[in-house]
Amino acid sequence: GPTCVLGVDLGTTSVKAALVTGTERGLALAQSCSRETQAHSQSLEAGPQGMEQDVQKIIRALNECLAALPQQQLQQVTHIGISGQMHGVVFWKSDKGCKWSESGTGPAFEPDKVSPLVTWQDGRCSPTFLSSLPLPQSHVSLATGFGCATVFWYLKNSPDFLKAYDAAGTIQDYVVAMLCGLKKPLMSVQNAASWGYFNCRNKSWNTDILKKSSFPVHFLPEVGDPGSIAGKTTCAWHGIPKGAKVGIALGDFQCSVYSCLTERTDAVLNVSTSAQLTISMPLGFQPPEVPDPSSAVTYFPYFSGDYLAVAASLNGGNVLATFVGMVAQWTQELGLQVQESAIYPRIIQAALAQKHSKLSVHPTIFGERHLPEQLASVTSIGASELSLGHVTRALCRGIVENLCSMLPVQHLEEMGVRRILGSGSALARNEVLRQEVERIFPFPVVYGKDVDAAVGAALVM
Repeated sequence: GPTCVLGVDLGTTSVKAALVTGTERGLALAQSCSRETQAHSQSLEAGPQGMEQDVQKIIRALNECLAALPQQQLQQVTHIGISGQMHGVVFWKSDKGCKWSESGTGPAFEPDKVSPLVTWQDGRCSPTFLSSLPLPQSHVSLATGFGCATVFWYLKNSPDFLKAYDAAGTIQDYVVAMLCGLKKPLMSVQNAASWGYFNCRNKSWNTDILKKSSFPVHFLPEVGDPGSIAGKTTCAWHGIPKGAKVGIALGDFQCSVYSCLTERTDAVLNVSTSAQLTISMPLGFQPPEVPDPSSAVTYFPYFSGDYLAVAASLNGGNVLATFVGMVAQWTQELGLQVQESAIYPRIIQAALAQKHSKLSVHPTIFGERHLPEQLASVTSIGASELSLGHVTRALCRGIVENLCSMLPVQHLEEMGVRRILGSGSALARNEVLRQEVERIFPFPVVYGKDVDAAVGAALVM
């Protein structure tokens, strides 16, 4: 197998690069580097509901990551695996997508004729707008933030915007296309399913349905199997030799699970910006022909034709971040200045002192894909439970209970789950969240086997 693999993950808030090398015991992580992208930008067209990122800033963070890795090891890279945030869409001009130039560590590319990335968090497609679109022939329900839904939005609200481009893909598909000089983007089944209007059974886009609604089908990438090779680097890249094999871009979620899931009896609970609870489906499982829009569980294409059952909540660490922001804003309005970074450890300490709280927080401030209109609520408010500790404890419990309501314990037991692998930045940093996970789930919980999409992307290669 390959002796040195570079794994890259283009996440929602940061970019990570990991060098994985062959050892006597198999592949092992040798070096890694991550950089915050700070790429969020305002969408003038979509207004406050829009969620866009500056592709220049994402690629700058990627270049910084690679420049920080040891040159000697980069020169030994034979394979590159790339994953990234799913559902989103970026547009580019196929012959002018980037410009290559010399950097301190060898040739690197910068985006050229490229649109902003409309991310999975984008809310411009209202439930009314989505209901006006044709029904997909797919096992996945369409939601705002899905690539095809966003293209429909531009088609109806800003058709001239689309005329400037002739190619589209997720951010990770864009990077693969630039590295390999692909004239037409190539997309994995994983990313295609995340865009909507893709039939996983026959691995094809719903072109007939889309054409009838004047959808610009030339934007749909060609689709290949996850784990296959998309092409080779057309040029040396930060010291990585020209001709290194580049894998077809993968979903960050699948790569995260791949980096830690070894037993089919394991469930993976990940709480980072959002939150997911995942189990492997039995071999040979095929998702239903038609989605159940009210179901909280989605079936994600995995590797080798397998599927994962996923309760993918839009409410995870982002809920705690919003709560901390609210506390900081209230403090500021009272004439005091407290940094958000100083609030986190204090609210966690306060919550650790409160083992129980009758306060009930339903934390869905970002709605859920199966219940987009549902907002958050707080009930059972008693005068004796208004401390910061009580509220934080109830909020952490609410995040875990919300996930558990989407994929209940009984269902996990029926599927033969024996333990839970807990992962993600929010879970790693927050002991209260970990306590609530252990209180709500009747399985042993193993931490420290942290999911890592960049490592997963490398291991797939």
